[in-house]
Amino acid sequence: MTSSDLPLRPRLRAALTVAMKARDKVAVDALRPTLAALDNAEAVERPEGADRNLAVELIPIGAGAAEVARRELSEEQIVGIVRAEAAERAEAAEAYDRAGRPDRAERLRAEAAVILAHLG
Repeated sequence: MTSSDLPLRPRLRAALTVAMKARDKVAVDALRPTLAALDNAEAVERPEGADRNLAVELIPIGAGAAEVARRELSEEQIVGIVRAEAAERAEAAEAYDRAGRPDRAERLRAEAAVILAHLG
């Protein structure tokens, strides 16, 4: 199996490891928040007041006691989130250009390019 045969998330994780070892700050700054966005998209909100009617001794405590199953994203949803991360950087780059900060705009464009490179 080649790396292009892997689903997108494992490719991004592998690329992050390579970028960290290479001390590629642009790639790390692009990939780490993109992976975090995927993790956040899988999070499920715990119902408010889930433990409200339990006696103190019945409230779950300890590591993992309040865990709920995470959502499983389809590959299509993952690709959509990754595209949105790249688009967000491109939009921010335009705003920085308008604000007279071409250095910051160029950095965001480089981050977007790193992200988009993993979609193709």
